[in-house]
Amino acid sequence: MISILGILVVIGAIAGGYLMEHGKLLVLVQPAELVIIGGAALGTVLVANPLPTLIRMGQGMVGILTGSVYSKAVYLDSLKMVYELFSHARKAGTAKLEEDVDHPDKSAIFSQHPKFLKSHHAVQFFCDTLRMAVSGGVDPMDIDTMMEIDLEVHHRESAEPVTALTTMADSLPGLGIVAAVLGVVITMGSLGGPKEEIGHRVAAALVGTFLGILLCYGIFGPLAQAMGKQTEAEGHYFGFLRMAALGFIKGLSPMMAVELARRAIPTGVRPTFQDMEAACRGGGKTASKAA
Repeated sequence: MISILGILVVIGAIAGGYLMEHGKLLVLVQPAELVIIGGAALGTVLVANPLPTLIRMGQGMVGILTGSVYSKAVYLDSLKMVYELFSHARKAGTAKLEEDVDHPDKSAIFSQHPKFLKSHHAVQFFCDTLRMAVSGGVDPMDIDTMMEIDLEVHHRESAEPVTALTTMADSLPGLGIVAAVLGVVITMGSLGGPKEEIGHRVAAALVGTFLGILLCYGIFGPLAQAMGKQTEAEGHYFGFLRMAALGFIKGLSPMMAVELARRAIPTGVRPTFQDMEAACRGGGKTASKAA
């Protein structure tokens, strides 16, 4: 929601300053310029990117408007889930843990944490890692290397829609100049006509340049940066899951494993140790009942 507020502030400040100088807003309404700039920008994105990247870019922009899902409450719920899972595995054995990670949608523990199950990439990353751990015969450092490779691949894929949106934003000033040049061409064809008509066409041509620069630096450029920050937030969450899995693989107690994972959470959304301990104690009772 804060991104929407930021866009409104940008538009409001520009429109307000323009009106303070006694400008007419209707002059800025040039549908033809928007068609040229917007259509050409969309075309550049379609030319440069495959369909999966375009879909992820659309999903990323929707995610910007809805806000980051990786809040302190989500991390606290995930800490509780990890503690429940590891406590259950220690009491019931790795065979029960294997059932949970093989079918997380049917797991009594995972089903209590629907927000985690909604993130299919996170579920696959976490469960695949634990599956390798319970299979035995794999060195913890080798599993950590596999997790690192998995995170690198995910990071590259997550960066593709951000790069696509950034490239589109960078093209907008140039496309605004294209729209302005076309406006000048039309204006030159109108020489000899009424001065009011020539003035209107010149204004329309200048609006093309204005829109290209505004859309680049005022809207789509910041949106690309916001999408990049969301990608970083997702990467931090995967890093949290990596440390939790690594703690379990190394044989740490459930509480030590979740504490290791808690230290990997960014400080802005990191639950306190007391909050984590209170949540995990409740989670421990749940895990005992499930066992």
